[in-house]
Amino acid sequence: MEDDRNLDLGHVACVRCSKAALLQCPKCLELKLPRVNASFCSQGCFKESWNSHKAVHTALSQKQEGVTHGLQDPHADALARGWMYCLRKGQSRSSELPNFDWTGPLRAYPISPRRFVPDHIPRPEWASTGRPQQEMNSEWQNSVEIKSPAQIAKLREACRVGREVLDVAARAIKPGVTTDEIDRIVHEATIAAGGYPSPLNYHFFPKSCCTSVNEIICHGIPDARPLEEGDVVNVDVSVYLNGCHGDLNETFFVGKVDKASEDLVRSTYECLEKAIALVKPGVRYRDVGEVISRHASLNGLSVVKSYCGHGIGELFHCAPNIPHYARNKAVGVMKAGQVFTIEPMINSGVWRDRMWPDGWTATTADGKRSAQFEHTLLVTDTGVEVLTARLPTSPDVFPWLKDSSQTVV
Repeated sequence: MEDDRNLDLGHVACVRCSKAALLQCPKCLELKLPRVNASFCSQGCFKESWNSHKAVHTALSQKQEGVTHGLQDPHADALARGWMYCLRKGQSRSSELPNFDWTGPLRAYPISPRRFVPDHIPRPEWASTGRPQQEMNSEWQNSVEIKSPAQIAKLREACRVGREVLDVAARAIKPGVTTDEIDRIVHEATIAAGGYPSPLNYHFFPKSCCTSVNEIICHGIPDARPLEEGDVVNVDVSVYLNGCHGDLNETFFVGKVDKASEDLVRSTYECLEKAIALVKPGVRYRDVGEVISRHASLNGLSVVKSYCGHGIGELFHCAPNIPHYARNKAVGVMKAGQVFTIEPMINSGVWRDRMWPDGWTATTADGKRSAQFEHTLLVTDTGVEVLTARLPTSPDVFPWLKDSSQTVV
């Protein structure tokens, strides 16, 4: 490992933990790979990252030879700039996987190097380790915490910043913009507000937000694919600020979409709205799924069963789990002071999902489109407070909200 302490790396982040980088991979130097994808803060981080990092060398070598599986690599320029396909534990994100049954037209594109987080930004433990060990071991995985007034005040601030960050991203969505550019906007807006983008390195997730396009249900990884006219894209933003997380997402139109896509997104928005209207002390968690499923079914849509709403606060994910589908087995009732998300994922076809080889990207099993909306909610003594509610300054991107009779959440 080459020591770069005498060189000016500027604000180059460690590929693994995002601390200031001091060392460079010698193989990357030999291949003339850009420093931003070859830099590490320590020998320890370099060794921990080796299984995924070494794939960058292979990809670049193939590019330099001008051949990938016997063909010119369509993403050679991106790879030459230090972009990569590989994520964690050697999992592949290549679009050239002959044995993988892609369910729809989308394919994996290269992802850019990890973004830098300044040292002054407070961060969760996974920022350096990739593993939320405290979260996994917490007592709040098995019981639901009643938040204190001090916790609620911090949550309100984190959620407000999350809303402002998502609004900034929404204004940037248009044909030709890559989801990686959306990730850059989310990352920089979060840092500017003094927050840390919660998804970054959470279980080794490589980016600062999730961008799920068309048939992607959730956890889409921002990459080099430009958005196209007629796409729908969900942007999922989570902000860690003052020791608490705020979590929300919305699905946006890219240019003019077809009627089926507009109906899907509007119905998904209504599913969340109807679920929120149910929230108050004494309501069973399982009833949320009944309301969402009823509305989705009436519109000829299906509800994803693999992912659910979750408790949130000082932990990113904790109890309660809140399924969105009918006849679920969730136990317990809502109580004042609880904070959780509701985030229905609604499909235009079957409810079943498939996982891409990258270990993150969940897609519809039939390749048809999916949409999602999410809010972080506080149960009050009399009902609910939507902590991530739209602001008067939020962009006017949903046609149905122009109807003053429609509740805005």
